[in-house]
Amino acid sequence: MRSVLATLLVHADQVVPVSSLIRELWDEDPPVSCLTTLQTYILNLRKLLATATGLTARQVAADMLVTRSGGYLFRTGRGDLDVHRFHQLVADGRRALSSGDDETALSTLSDALQLWRGPALVDVVAGRILEGRRQQFEESRLVVLEYLVDTQLRLGMYREVLTELAALTADNPYHEGLHAQYMRALYLNGRRAQALEVFQRLRVNLVNHLGLDPGPLAQDLHRSILNAEPIDAQGGLRRPTGDIVRMSSSGAARVY
Repeated sequence: MRSVLATLLVHADQVVPVSSLIRELWDEDPPVSCLTTLQTYILNLRKLLATATGLTARQVAADMLVTRSGGYLFRTGRGDLDVHRFHQLVADGRRALSSGDDETALSTLSDALQLWRGPALVDVVAGRILEGRRQQFEESRLVVLEYLVDTQLRLGMYREVLTELAALTADNPYHEGLHAQYMRALYLNGRRAQALEVFQRLRVNLVNHLGLDPGPLAQDLHRSILNAEPIDAQGGLRRPTGDIVRMSSSGAARVY
């Protein structure tokens, strides 16, 4: 039942076909009773929603978890899901970055990331649909983190980003952009040897696991650090000219 709710919420305000819900629950091997079981899940969800909202089950069926031809629709308002707020804050942060207002971008993107309370859909058994959305949400969060760190570096917050970058590079051992940001922050903090160690760790991970060398961005930065050349904080991500992320309305037992 939790997976049904999650699938409906990641497609909030859209009709989700019965076939998609069945595929999410049972992949390519649904039981003979799958339609009856799905209908039972929907009925139980309406009862739970009625209890949670104080509405009657009939009202929930008419206004919230609605039956449509061939499927179901979970109706929300624009402020009902955290992801709506996240998406709006990211859009505001993008506009601030595009206009060169780093201070506003820092505040807005920080507010967006504070809406996250852990990995997306962490307490839901994910099938194909939910796993795809989970990856989308996690990638969107990572992109926003990159832009936030880049903004912090431009504002001279070299020490403030070190702890976050240490964790991010450990969690994303092949992510060259994050490693380059970590190298830059360490070097600007006077920790040249550690910055070089970060590059070597990235290179070992890429070569050993993917058969690749680091790309030009990391290579050029490594060369500059190796030669003790002066660098600034302007060599990270470009300011966006379009959307940083595009996310569909989403949610689950936990909503991000």
